Amino acid sequence: MAQTGKRRAKVHVRLVLPNGGSLDESDIALIETLQTCRSLLGASKLLGMSYRKTWLMADTLNRIFETKVIETFPGRKGGGAEMTAFGQRIVALFRSIERGSSRAGAAALDEFMASLDRSFDAQEAGEAREDHQR
Repeated sequence: MAQTGKRRAKVHVRLVLPNGGSLDESDIALIETLQTCRSLLGASKLLGMSYRKTWLMADTLNRIFETKVIETFPGRKGGGAEMTAFGQRIVALFRSIERGSSRAGAAALDEFMASLDRSFDAQEAGEAREDHQR
């Protein structure tokens, strides 16, 4: 169903952790994608990322936490990757934080939306910004 009403502002969550690690929507997307395709290569294709970037993200996620988020099974045949039970919990906690942030910020977002200049063209502004930086 096409959206015909006003577009809404969105809250994007990025957690910066005390040990120097971070967790954002792209990390959660990787974990969730692995749940369905069970392969770093498959996840990289589905997410439009290089295999190397996907592998580095998985490795970083496993090093940020004391418990593995992603279990990998190396090998040309029978290899793969999957979300661990702890990875499932990380996704659930992150999604809970997203929902809470959206609810808590709803009134402020509505005020932002009310004060937007509807004639603003983000693409045009981006081109102007690029010209200015040259």
